Amino acid sequence: MVVSCALLAGCSAAGEQFDPPASTGEVLTGAGGGSASGGWASSSGLPDDPGEVGGGWPSGKLGPPYPIVLAHGFFGFEDFAGAGYVSYFYNLKETLAESGETIFTPSVDPFNSSEVRGAQLLARIEQILDATGHEKVNIIAHSQGGLDARVVAHDRPDLVASIVTVATPHLGSKVADVALELVAHERLQDILDDLINAIGAPLYDQIGNETSVFAALEQFSTPGIAEFNARFTDAPGVFYASFGGRTNRARGGRDCTTLTPAPFVAQFDDGLDPVHPLLSLTETLLDGGIGESFPNDGLVRARDARWGDFWGCIPADHFDEIGQLFGQSPGDGNPWLYIDFYRSVIARLRQEGF
Repeated sequence: MVVSCALLAGCSAAGEQFDPPASTGEVLTGAGGGSASGGWASSSGLPDDPGEVGGGWPSGKLGPPYPIVLAHGFFGFEDFAGAGYVSYFYNLKETLAESGETIFTPSVDPFNSSEVRGAQLLARIEQILDATGHEKVNIIAHSQGGLDARVVAHDRPDLVASIVTVATPHLGSKVADVALELVAHERLQDILDDLINAIGAPLYDQIGNETSVFAALEQFSTPGIAEFNARFTDAPGVFYASFGGRTNRARGGRDCTTLTPAPFVAQFDDGLDPVHPLLSLTETLLDGGIGESFPNDGLVRARDARWGDFWGCIPADHFDEIGQLFGQSPGDGNPWLYIDFYRSVIARLRQEGF
């Protein structure tokens, strides 16, 4: 059961209000980049003058191009077990920084509701903006990170220019419904939460005593996500776009059809992704079996990942979408290149003026 919950690398729920942490070095994890993309023109990593790069904004802060925040999903991390080299978005921050982009990968509680995690993410974004002098950020989020990002935009739309989500369960996940049915007894849920804390504490320095796998699963359930969506509506002035994933050699079909496809996704239209063995069971659960097939990435159906401008489906399972496990190939015959994908997403945001 612990393994099953760990595989839900992208789900979450609603919880208690989080008190923003004191300013620490770990909050601004993963900063990288140069003057080409964030105006980091001085050796301190901050612009010498607010009007020097990005133009003088009415607020007195820097305008676009805005810094990029990569928001991780459920079971996410910035530095796994203190290894110093294994991050959730595998090798992505470093590679994008080499191209001159200003990238942040802030950590939030790996197991909790998006209300709690969203408050944590907001606190970190506020510190990022204080440090860079920018008015807003662009958030590119994987899985549950997309729900966290929507909480941030709902509560502080003035700080967010855009949100692009990849395989976020905006309409929930059947996997969560099944998991909750399997462990319906509240006492069993408490025991599993305690076990996750015991296992997770040595791996995540940000994990706390209040972390809860089931707070997340309840949010991804059918009633939980309906409540979340009713509460955290889209904010006017914030741009929203999304991608779904397709694996098990699925071609997509109508669930991946869109009137606003991203041109850089078309190059992967003929790509077929073999599902990772760790996701084969959940992929089968989501696929629907005999009859109509539902394209999914092993944890989230494409139809449930659609939000805002839907930019299409990518041939990747839930691990491939972030370069995991540990940067391994997406599979034989699959041309999918996750780093090129994120480069293209950022380029598209820049074209849109963000």
